[in-house]
Amino acid sequence: MTESFDFDGRPIPFEPGQSLGAALTAAGIRSWRTTRRQRRPRGLFCGIGVCFDCLVTVDGQPNLRACLLPARAGAAVTTQEGAGHGDLEV
Repeated sequence: MTESFDFDGRPIPFEPGQSLGAALTAAGIRSWRTTRRQRRPRGLFCGIGVCFDCLVTVDGQPNLRACLLPARAGAAVTTQEGAGHGDLEV
């Protein structure tokens, strides 16, 4: 049985050792963040942790780079909107 994590309510299967970003891309998902000001879609860009285009929220913690985080069974991963702190926006 393949392990999976939850992304915005949808199960995403992954292989052992695969990053969240790689698993999302393999599942056909190319964007999982929007920019702060113009709400433009972002996903993997560099794939090695240099940029911050692939930010996601995992188990309620925002601003995590999907390219660096190993996929973990049962994790709740959600699309990150803007800075990831919507409850703090004025």
